[in-house]
Amino acid sequence: MGTILERKRRNGSTGYHAQIAVQRDGVSHRETKTFDRRPAAAAWITKREHELSQPGALDAAKGNDPTLGEVIDRYTAESRRVPGKTKVQVLRTIKTFDIAGISCSAVTSADVVKFAHDLSVGRKPQTVGNYLAHLSSVFAIAKPAWGYPLDASQMEAAQKVAKRLGLTAGSEKRDRRPTLAELDQLMKHFGEVRDRRPSAMPMQRVIAFALFSTRRQEEITRITWADLDEAGSRVLVRDMKNPGQKIGNDVWCELPPEALRIALAMPRTHSSIFPYTTDAISAAFTRACAFLGIEDLHFHDLRHEGVSRLFEMGRTVPLAASVSGHRSWQSLQRYTHIRIAGDKYSGWTWLTSTTIQM
Repeated sequence: MGTILERKRRNGSTGYHAQIAVQRDGVSHRETKTFDRRPAAAAWITKREHELSQPGALDAAKGNDPTLGEVIDRYTAESRRVPGKTKVQVLRTIKTFDIAGISCSAVTSADVVKFAHDLSVGRKPQTVGNYLAHLSSVFAIAKPAWGYPLDASQMEAAQKVAKRLGLTAGSEKRDRRPTLAELDQLMKHFGEVRDRRPSAMPMQRVIAFALFSTRRQEEITRITWADLDEAGSRVLVRDMKNPGQKIGNDVWCELPPEALRIALAMPRTHSSIFPYTTDAISAAFTRACAFLGIEDLHFHDLRHEGVSRLFEMGRTVPLAASVSGHRSWQSLQRYTHIRIAGDKYSGWTWLTSTTIQM
């Protein structure tokens, strides 16, 4: 038996959402379709129920109605833009929830909201919002690309509801900056680690380079000697993070003199200037902070500190963007309140030790 639901659209018009649910011989199937007129919705219900009553029709319909989890797999496999590490992890996690086992035609906004509820246990609203944003990418292309009956309007409605219920929220703007005392602790600690084990990763240089170059962790590990323009004091940052594009988004960024000196001090025994993994850097930094009792400090906060330093030194938004690589100057507006205070890293002891060639 089919049902018709009236829904108001943004433009004030009314849409008629037709739904049919068929269950036969242990096989269940649901389809939905929206019409501008109620008679058209009613006619579609009659027509589809008759079509699905024919021998073999239900099995055929199910063949083009995979589960959401199967669509996620196809999305990941066929995307020409290689999904980022975070997106892959998010989509993999979504597949562990009940919603992944629901057929495309049966996924409703209520299912997505329930998923958001389940996901919110132990997670911040900002994290839940990111998960729904990644999942919405799958909804956006499933029907136009592959003909799967996955209704993107259901995701759109669910995102609005989740926001009103407080399940999701915009990204938090972190303002945590390391103090000079905290940085001194970290640099001393990693210096002692190297004294005991010379083969250990040179975290002093990694930290100092991150701070003065304002580069992200993944960007640092991707920089090769071929990407360094010593004469121009700049570096080609490959696959720079960007909301609309990452893979192939290569950007030349200015390297402040301190960052350039640190890079040139690294041994040229590898094609990469910093031949280390992001996991190794993150783990070393996190362990050190825990050991030293430094609370709520992330490696990414070094980038925030570096950009803040540029404004404290009197850099304008365009000049700061030439270092940070921000495509949108609006993203740097949060720093414009910073007063010019000079360079607090002038004469910093650890800068000398990190620029001595190995």
